[in-house]
Amino acid sequence: MNPGDQLKKRLQHFVALLLVGLAVFGMFAEPAHADDLAVKVRVQNQVQDAGGKTKKEPVAGVKVVVADASGASVGEGVTDAKGVALITLPAKADYTVTLDESTLPDGFALQEGDAERQVQGAAFVTSTVTVNYFTGAANRATVGWWSQFAQRLADGARFGLILAMCAVGLSLIFGTTGLTNFAHGELVTFGAMIAYILNTDRAITPWLAFPVAIIAGGAFGLAQNEFIYSPLRKRKIGLVSQMVVTVGVAIVLKNVFLRILGGRTKTFAAFNNQDCKRVGPICVTPRDATTAFISLIILVCVALALQKTRLGKATRAVSDNPDLASSTGIDSQKIIRLVWILGGMLAATGGIFRGLDEGVGPFIGSDLLFLMFAGITLGGLGSAYGALVGSFVIGLFVEVSTLGIPIMPGKNWPAPLDWLHNGVPSELKNVPAYVAMIIVLLVRPQGILGRRERVG
Repeated sequence: MNPGDQLKKRLQHFVALLLVGLAVFGMFAEPAHADDLAVKVRVQNQVQDAGGKTKKEPVAGVKVVVADASGASVGEGVTDAKGVALITLPAKADYTVTLDESTLPDGFALQEGDAERQVQGAAFVTSTVTVNYFTGAANRATVGWWSQFAQRLADGARFGLILAMCAVGLSLIFGTTGLTNFAHGELVTFGAMIAYILNTDRAITPWLAFPVAIIAGGAFGLAQNEFIYSPLRKRKIGLVSQMVVTVGVAIVLKNVFLRILGGRTKTFAAFNNQDCKRVGPICVTPRDATTAFISLIILVCVALALQKTRLGKATRAVSDNPDLASSTGIDSQKIIRLVWILGGMLAATGGIFRGLDEGVGPFIGSDLLFLMFAGITLGGLGSAYGALVGSFVIGLFVEVSTLGIPIMPGKNWPAPLDWLHNGVPSELKNVPAYVAMIIVLLVRPQGILGRRERVG
């Protein structure tokens, strides 16, 4: 059998495996149907603690009415114990959602008095449109800048540890194969999705669901290598062409995850509404403390394994110089397989922890992808230790950048300096990380722990 037929057969096997996997996932998932249009109204009361963090509590028993463009009522509902009312709609059109303020509990009021909300027909990209109402004056306590800074550092450290776990595998894959894997974010999403399906949909205890999801992430990473990238390497396909393949794989998997999870972010119900515990100026929930501690332990174990074990040393040798490593008797293909397994497991673990924090959605991993690249670039391309350090720094930078520096308050600053004074808007908090990546590429292309290489 010639190489072309072998590649075609492997691709057919991969497609068949993917279809079987979709069938299995379809048994677990309950995707939304396009015909079941609805408005999901969520009513929450906001309370801000002394640490500056806003806690949202569901408000039950609130009546909500939905009317069409002519003013005729098409449905109504009352929020449940989770503060949610789901109102089915007859068709995709313009509607007015009205909250009956007289049904709010005593002492509760809408923050802006906006009981009416308009929902346009174009908003029904998915079958359900969510409308949020917030009550309460958010009992604001005066929090000093240093207390806010300490809280942001704690949040950034936790985020940096999760980002580092995801990025180490991506860096090892690049180091051992030279492949820039734009589908690595989907390994993150895969782990979070499997954990959610097992834990929430199938009510399996986290102590079993999460390890199974991590193992599945490693198997999924290995499958990608064996059925896609290994055949491409054997045929001497260039790295640029392989990178284009990873983009295609990422697009396919995004749509698969969207089909399974739907367009809405889902949460692990067992880990919601946790009260934060105060440690000095820092407020942290048991969930966040546990994930940060486990992330730190995992990263330390990975670093020690790379430094002390034979497999770790072989991995670093293949990463430094694959041809020289092969000439000394190291099985490079075996090391590459192990790297894909390890990368998939680390990505799945990071996806689970991120899902516990932000919820599980079809794009949870792709949203982190360029932050991973920023961390790898900052730390040093191809260096696992560099990816670890760089991603941790990027995580800190992203969270702290929203705080700003209190320089001469009350002064009208130009736009760039206003960002420095007031902090970056939360929806743009990733931008400073990308700016840092560009600066590093211009000033020190090899990164913090990378080595200079002579070109030409």
